[in-house]
Amino acid sequence: METQTMEKKTRMAMNGVDVPTLAATLGVVEQQRDLAKFTFRTKGAWMGGTHSKAEFTTFYGAGAEQQHKSTQAIEGDHPAVLCGGDNGPTPVEMLLAGLSACITAGIGNIASMRQIKLHSVETMIEGDIDLQGIFGMNEDVRNGFNGIRATFRISGDAPAEMLEKVVRQAVARSAVFDVMTNGVPVSVTAVAA
Repeated sequence: METQTMEKKTRMAMNGVDVPTLAATLGVVEQQRDLAKFTFRTKGAWMGGTHSKAEFTTFYGAGAEQQHKSTQAIEGDHPAVLCGGDNGPTPVEMLLAGLSACITAGIGNIASMRQIKLHSVETMIEGDIDLQGIFGMNEDVRNGFNGIRATFRISGDAPAEMLEKVVRQAVARSAVFDVMTNGVPVSVTAVAA
């Protein structure tokens, strides 16, 4: 009697994603769910006018305090047409960038786990805002975006339907998309120095 063994296809690194390590990490978290709890943080400072700088040094995750390999920083400002110095993107543009980066990272990870070689992923995200709300000119106009449109153009070694499924799953698993579409409680404390 001859026995046939089915070989499980070994996943290899792809698209710059270390798939074996990602799969092993998912396996560990499956067994120890508390490792999935993270707290990200930033420290910001006013630079003058509408210009500010936010730094990212430490965060909590995988059961312990963690540190980025180097301090990451972004500067925000308003363009000259909004009386700023244009020293960085506006805060709402950073929000759009966060959505783009989160979904794009998901696309990279999901495609790699499915062993789909990507050729390119391009995003276009636009948000419409009426500044009458921020300016306090019209109480019926919200301060934030009243609509956001995201387009992901993806090319890879898989049929179009499979690539579209990768994008849909990345959107479904995006933390930033979740926060933007479902909201999150925010508490603010002001301390006079």
